[in-house]
Amino acid sequence: MSNGLALSGVTAVLQDFLRNAYAQPDSPFASIPVTVSCLAPDQVQASQSSSQDQQAQVNLFLHQVTHNAAWRNVDLPSMSADGQTRLSSPPLALDLHYLLTVYGSQYWESEALLGCALTVLHENPVLVRADIAKALASMATPTQSLNSPLWQGLPHCGLADQIEMIKITPATLGREEMAWLWTALKADYRLTFPFQASVVLIEPALPASPALPVLHRRLHVDPAQAAQLLAVTPPHGQLTALSTDKVDVTGEFLSAITTVLLSNPRYGIAYSVPAANVTATSFSFVPDAGVTQPAGVYTLSAQAVDAKGNVSHTTNTLPLALAPTFATQNATVVPGPTAATLRVTVSFKPPASPGQSVSLALTSLPNTANPPFNIAVEPDPKTFLATSGTVDFLFPSSLPNAAPLLGRLVVDGVSSLVQIDTSVHPPAFVGPMVTV
Repeated sequence: MSNGLALSGVTAVLQDFLRNAYAQPDSPFASIPVTVSCLAPDQVQASQSSSQDQQAQVNLFLHQVTHNAAWRNVDLPSMSADGQTRLSSPPLALDLHYLLTVYGSQYWESEALLGCALTVLHENPVLVRADIAKALASMATPTQSLNSPLWQGLPHCGLADQIEMIKITPATLGREEMAWLWTALKADYRLTFPFQASVVLIEPALPASPALPVLHRRLHVDPAQAAQLLAVTPPHGQLTALSTDKVDVTGEFLSAITTVLLSNPRYGIAYSVPAANVTATSFSFVPDAGVTQPAGVYTLSAQAVDAKGNVSHTTNTLPLALAPTFATQNATVVPGPTAATLRVTVSFKPPASPGQSVSLALTSLPNTANPPFNIAVEPDPKTFLATSGTVDFLFPSSLPNAAPLLGRLVVDGVSSLVQIDTSVHPPAFVGPMVTV
């Protein structure tokens, strides 16, 4: 998900695209200086009026921001029974409405400027992640970002890592709407093209209190058709599996299965592992014995491969959640950047990357010396800059330390396993514990 700088990030990426297009050697403006700005039209007009040598200029102006209708009612805020404790933070989905205005001082210059700009938008209807990351990286210097005070934060706005891609679509404004808009802007009308960039997903960075996992669940699946995977069963009744766990899969007509395929489209991961203990209705496998793949939700399918290496059959797919390994440990705790925070450093595996969604929940258990406490926080963005298995989290200074706390690490929506003592009644959570 993106943060609050995502709106600036979209404008910066579009500005970079246009600047590069006008500077191409085969561009008609290769030898003509073109300024690509992102200011209000009245500011551009004032600048043009005060300049004796008027240059060609293209201006991007974000004139309206609206809620995205498709995402408006997705994942509404989830609150606990008291109506005050936040359990989850849904994304803020926004559509950005732009005016692309061209300023030329010579015959046909405005038309040529607009034609080149529209060609760029037409050839890039979807801003792909690689292009976004490259454009934002180029903004990481004061020169490229026109000395904006935001230049250090733009590369970390998360725009390239959000689930939805940014799509560019033309917008239609009637003559009356255009007249009202330019009258409100208090600027003289110039040749303008309106368009929309959708959708930007901003995730609120608010602390949440995640619910503990269900202690007992009963599932029953009836076979529907032949050669199908019906259920994935992690060991010990777990809902998720560790990379080194033996995972059982049940289904129908599976006796020819030889290979298990695991893929994570978000990170471009696809690999295979051998199937073991194969019968007509089940087989087992180990997802990642070397613990080299990141935690998260994977797509699982199975293949029947003959002696010549030909794939004779591929089953349907089922989801498999690979959980991070988070062990009982002594956390490193130092004062945070403010008096109200503490920097808590913990270790886990496999390592997590800055593009992944990571959070750490610390919970005080009943019948301990700790007061009630249950908060999940995200990594410190100033220190979580590279793939690592040791990450800093900023907790409030009210973090209790009279007794160890129950720790849960969540990576891309998959929580680390919680140890449960079922020999007592009622069952009790016993780990992993984090000593602070």
